[in-house]
Amino acid sequence: MQKCFIKKSTKKVGNAGEDKAVDYLKANGYKIVARNWQKRGGEIDIIAEQGEVLVFVEVKTLPSGNIEMLAHELNIRKQKRILETSKRFLQNNRQYNDSIIRFDVLVVDMPGFSPVYHIKDAFLELV
Repeated sequence: MQKCFIKKSTKKVGNAGEDKAVDYLKANGYKIVARNWQKRGGEIDIIAEQGEVLVFVEVKTLPSGNIEMLAHELNIRKQKRILETSKRFLQNNRQYNDSIIRFDVLVVDMPGFSPVYHIKDAFLELV
């Protein structure tokens, strides 16, 4: 029973963090294209647009986190999953083919940082 409670609590914290991230992006001139876009085992938390730039955003809500925890949460495996999912989004949404693509991370509620800490170009696809 305790495990179920923790799972729901974590989901609730994550959803609140994503809402805060969306508010932040909108306040900074981004248009939200999609939230929680899923395809074949991958998910993009937020897809946003600002001018010619299409941004795939990973949101990490870490109210008791630190830099080491953030690095662990954004490991290479997670980055590859986001990259593959973003490719599927672009294949299904050809209107963005001419967009500049960027991968950002929004860290929400991590001690010692602003309430929403925006890391632009957090990672790239290595060829």
